[in-house]
Amino acid sequence: MKKIKYSLLVAAFGIAILSFSFKEDLFLVSKNLDIFASLYKEININYVDETNAPQLMKTGIDAMLDSLDPYTEYVPESEIEDYRLKYVSTQYGGIGASTLFIDGKLFVNEVSEGYPANKQEIKPGDQVIKINAIDVRGKDRAQISQLLRGPKGTPVDLVVLREGKELTKKLIRDEIKQPNVSYSGMVGDGIGYIKLDKFLENSGQEVKDALLAINKENPKGIVLDLRNNGGGILQEAVKIVNLFVNKDQLIVTQKGKNVEKTIAYKTQFAPVSNTVPLVVLVNGGSASASEIVAGSLQDLDRAIVIGQRSYGKGLVQQTFNLPYNSLVKVTVAKYYTPSGRCIQKLDYAHKNAEGVAEKFADSTITMFQTKAGRNVYSGNGVYPDVVVEQAKLSPITISMINKSLFFNYANQYKKEKPTLSSAKAFQISDADYAVFASSLADKDLSYQSRTERLLSDLRLEAEKENKSTEVKADLENLKYKLTSSKKTDLATHKAEIKRVLETQIVSRYFYEKGRIEQSFQYDKELAAAKTLFNNQNQMLAILKGDGNYKVIGKPAKETAPVD
Repeated sequence: MKKIKYSLLVAAFGIAILSFSFKEDLFLVSKNLDIFASLYKEININYVDETNAPQLMKTGIDAMLDSLDPYTEYVPESEIEDYRLKYVSTQYGGIGASTLFIDGKLFVNEVSEGYPANKQEIKPGDQVIKINAIDVRGKDRAQISQLLRGPKGTPVDLVVLREGKELTKKLIRDEIKQPNVSYSGMVGDGIGYIKLDKFLENSGQEVKDALLAINKENPKGIVLDLRNNGGGILQEAVKIVNLFVNKDQLIVTQKGKNVEKTIAYKTQFAPVSNTVPLVVLVNGGSASASEIVAGSLQDLDRAIVIGQRSYGKGLVQQTFNLPYNSLVKVTVAKYYTPSGRCIQKLDYAHKNAEGVAEKFADSTITMFQTKAGRNVYSGNGVYPDVVVEQAKLSPITISMINKSLFFNYANQYKKEKPTLSSAKAFQISDADYAVFASSLADKDLSYQSRTERLLSDLRLEAEKENKSTEVKADLENLKYKLTSSKKTDLATHKAEIKRVLETQIVSRYFYEKGRIEQSFQYDKELAAAKTLFNNQNQMLAILKGDGNYKVIGKPAKETAPVD
């Protein structure tokens, strides 16, 4: 009886402490809100110049949220539609065309097959002059988007400039669908392939539909491509994993400060394909829900992960409605894969003196084990079982992309050659590349290579240390050699430049589907997957923890997989 009374007394004391703490928190919140409101009022009344009250408030809110992490954000009513399209829905009312600015002018970049822009023969390279009689000069990206989008069935008139002639195009907006699965099908050697670009509404069903179609072909292996997939809805990730693993398997656990935010997600249904060998492709652009899928399938030994280390976002966000049709997206939890690891890379709770979040220290990296006993690690993203060295674009290629030189040539190529026989095997000839190279004669190809940047830094350091006279001749000689080397960059990086150019050209004929199909011939990660599927012993060795297997680039596993 005494023990019961003692327990009740302790419980009552605990509740009293919590109640006091809660009341104290409420007082602090109320106090600070009162200070903020008073400050806001005084600034608006007394500041020497006119202020934009809504913008002032948003600046204050954004600054407050910036002190947390980049995923906690305020969304005013005016930005709700863009927010939904980015994080929730894959549909909007529009014309099915993307645009870009070149030297301050607005051009059609790409059109989507089957939508209003395509049906009215609007072409990449058309310069947009007016939208619904409104001159687009001086308009920014958000304003252009607002003019082009609208409810399905509403009209939009475009005036475009093509080869010096103004053309008026009358379009009726349609419901534009941007599927989560941009491509699926067989890619040779009996391999099924699903490219998932995002985890928005209906992504689980889209992957299921693609998987059912592939299963009819009796594949010997399936590739789920999550490269450059920045994630989306956590529940959709769980549904997708469920397609490949049995019912009642733990997929991911989210743990937050609040008890109600701690949730364990398990598979709910029978799988669609739980025995066909599976490979998941990831890279540094694979984040969040992509990492849940890759990490859980790796932990459950259901798939082999190929590519490069993923981004490392182990945080979960939830949206909350605010007054006046606005909302806030808040990071409410961290997530943990079945082995118990969290793959979060940056420590937002402990920023440095400059307010920048740094990577978790190597000493905090913890080893976990998959279902079969393979070693995996927390922090710094999902480390692939088979590493394929990432191809990096050269400075000259990046410069030409930024200056839209590929874009312009692809438009000219389509004009001169109206048809192509196939996307899959398309390559430009050496003669075509020579024509492209010659077309750059009067173009600005200036760029600064990494070596030149380092040389510039070295020159500055020499001046600081009063040694510029001593090393001047050496620096000038090195600069001359670098300049001479750049003159041959079009030849040195020919293969790389051709690939980028081919991507631009093939999209003019076969749209996004053709661009994806054409890229398969250069895809090292896909080639690595095919190599594995053709050697079941090697697949089994990897799943058993044999880290000596190597496909392309570095060894499949390092002793301490940290950056």
